[in-house]
Amino acid sequence: MSGLLVAGTTSDAGKSVLTAGICRWLARQGVKVAPFKAQNMSLNSMVTSDGAEIGRAQYMQAQAAGVEPRAIMNPVLLKPGSDRRSQVVVLGRPVAEVDALEYGAHKDRLRAVVGESLAELRAEYDVVVCEGAGSPAEINLRAGDIVNMGLARAAKLPVIVVGDIDRGGVFASLYGTVALLEAEDQALIAGFVVNKFRGARELLQPGLDQLEALTGRPTLGVLPWTLGLYLDSEDTLALDAPRPDARAPYGNRTLRVAVVRFPRISNFTDLDALACEPGVVVRYAASAGDLADADLVILPGTRATVADLAWLRERGMADEIVRRARDGRPVLGICGGFQMLARHIDDEVESGTGGAGGLGLLPAKVTFQQHKTLGRPEGRAYGEPVAAYEIHHGLVDVEGGEPFLDGCRVDAVWGTTWHGAMENDGFRRAFLADVARRAGRDFVPAPDVSFPALRERTLDALGDLVEEHLDTGAIWKLIEDGAPAGLRIVPPAGGEVRPGSPAAW
Repeated sequence: MSGLLVAGTTSDAGKSVLTAGICRWLARQGVKVAPFKAQNMSLNSMVTSDGAEIGRAQYMQAQAAGVEPRAIMNPVLLKPGSDRRSQVVVLGRPVAEVDALEYGAHKDRLRAVVGESLAELRAEYDVVVCEGAGSPAEINLRAGDIVNMGLARAAKLPVIVVGDIDRGGVFASLYGTVALLEAEDQALIAGFVVNKFRGARELLQPGLDQLEALTGRPTLGVLPWTLGLYLDSEDTLALDAPRPDARAPYGNRTLRVAVVRFPRISNFTDLDALACEPGVVVRYAASAGDLADADLVILPGTRATVADLAWLRERGMADEIVRRARDGRPVLGICGGFQMLARHIDDEVESGTGGAGGLGLLPAKVTFQQHKTLGRPEGRAYGEPVAAYEIHHGLVDVEGGEPFLDGCRVDAVWGTTWHGAMENDGFRRAFLADVARRAGRDFVPAPDVSFPALRERTLDALGDLVEEHLDTGAIWKLIEDGAPAGLRIVPPAGGEVRPGSPAAW
């Protein structure tokens, strides 16, 4: 056996969840399987047990496969800090800050790292399920591609393309994706998957039949619309997608949580555990008015602390947060959000702007360092154990207040650099009970919600979707034998011979 590449017609088409579902399905068959994403652009990341930073989606996919997450499962991670510049993380460690043009200078080295990482996984595991990025039909990027068809050709991987029918135009997207690829790339596109279908399959079937007649490629499955499978998203597109309604409260009242939606929000997976709590209503806020009736305001992580703090002030949200803190209404800052709550920020690294005043709600000062702190800390709060992870350049020097994890608390304002704390059930319940008391809200946390168990059930649900709605026999055959020979070449791009067209890499 070998591997498979899951590509998509667009970002957020369903590549990550389908990859996780295939990993869980294979693991159930007793197959030793690993996920792989050669290059990921994401502000949601996670720290492995040995202190390497990888995309949060690949961490989740490794959990679906039942294996330990490792840096070689996501050897290249790009973390945007602005519209033009990103931090490049290679094998779990940051190596450069580059713009799109400068990034090209690193491609030869990154190509080698990607090839070596995939080869190591293939030598160790029975199957490697690879995830593409964006769309393989981004032909402006094809010459330097190391994650979509460039990877598929180098590693001789069969490719399935998933399209999101809920966006509309799925048939044109699937056909057009194939038709824009040159012949050598098309030869690896072995089939399609339609994602998020609502309705009767028989109404869709004529389109699937015509798509196969036009392309010579079958649709290997139609995944039904299933609300709630958004966990561990890669980018902010997921924040605009429909989310499950809040569960009925355990007690009499709900608890309203407003999360500031920074332009460069990161690690917003911190809030997933809160949203799973019965009676907790989580919404994202982009104006001062959005914060007005919240029982708790959360300033989450960000990849651009100083720039996003300026954005907060421009929108009048900073003044509203300061007012509510002075009135004793709860505010929580996590990582970059904690840094904003400090008295002063000295940043010659991330923004290069030097000194900036914080909101002054916590007795702390922040100094950005070239070295990036990556770790899996453990501690206690409210008498409960807390296991978390940290990813930051800003070092926070706490100068007062009551201890709170690695940060502090003053009255109803809390700050910590620890991500993932809310995934600890006992701590989460105790914290929410304290917030409700300070907010004067008659809210009682449910005593029996287990976030790790909810995550496992979600991963099992992804495996169920694959087993029940995909042609798993055809998937097996692709993994074992590769793309079928003689697949039809679809015009117009497939019929051209273009000078200087890219090879595998």
